[in-house]
Amino acid sequence: MEIETANGNGNGSSVKPIHLSLQGKGGVGKSLVSSILAQYFMYRSLPVQCIDTDPVNRTLSQYKGLDVQQLRLLRDGNVDQRGFDALMEIVLTTEKVFVVDNGASTFIPLWHYFLENNVPGLLKNAGKQLYVHTVITGGQALEDTLKGFGELAETSAARMIVVWLNEFFGRIESGGKTFDEMAVYKQNETKVVGSVGIPKRTPDTFGRDIEEMIARKYTFDEAIRSGDATIMAKQRLRVIQRDLFAQLDALALDGRPLN
Repeated sequence: MEIETANGNGNGSSVKPIHLSLQGKGGVGKSLVSSILAQYFMYRSLPVQCIDTDPVNRTLSQYKGLDVQQLRLLRDGNVDQRGFDALMEIVLTTEKVFVVDNGASTFIPLWHYFLENNVPGLLKNAGKQLYVHTVITGGQALEDTLKGFGELAETSAARMIVVWLNEFFGRIESGGKTFDEMAVYKQNETKVVGSVGIPKRTPDTFGRDIEEMIARKYTFDEAIRSGDATIMAKQRLRVIQRDLFAQLDALALDGRPLN
């Protein structure tokens, strides 16, 4: 399978974490999570390589401020799992922080590939640290995203999952219980590294600023430097960026061995 370079080259020193964004429900913020991760590692002056494996909606590839490669997975209209071999070749032979954005349509094929080929074990033996990022969102997609989290956690053999709690579509609660009180979390707590909260903020200010940034496929830095935003819009974006980066700091997703 062919790898297409979308933006940039990027050289860097030896760093080993691999961050994989997975969720079976589309439109819940997987690509946004991938873009935030890439921006965070860039902010921390680490060499980052993004890979977009979504064969339908190549959202991450639209971020011109990120170094993104596109992985072609479709063959005669179907997902060719051998295409994932190209992904593994890259991450196993390149010493960078990898951020891999995966589409909903390839959620099952990619995770099946990882499990069948014992990719987590292969990566561990190669000195790589795998993190799987999955999004839980409120509103109508809550049950679907909880199911996606459960499928990942129940089939994971190690602690590697980072949960992103995205409240853009509503509060994440069911039967009066928050996510960390739900049975699906309690049953799989040992598989979770930690969580990052994306709280619902005032729609007319913070919400609108984020929507415009996402629509333009800007990074935080690009949006803040842009002449399109007002002074206060830029201030609100800084607030959001600092909050997200502080949460990621607390998780220490730099490849240190997990307990």
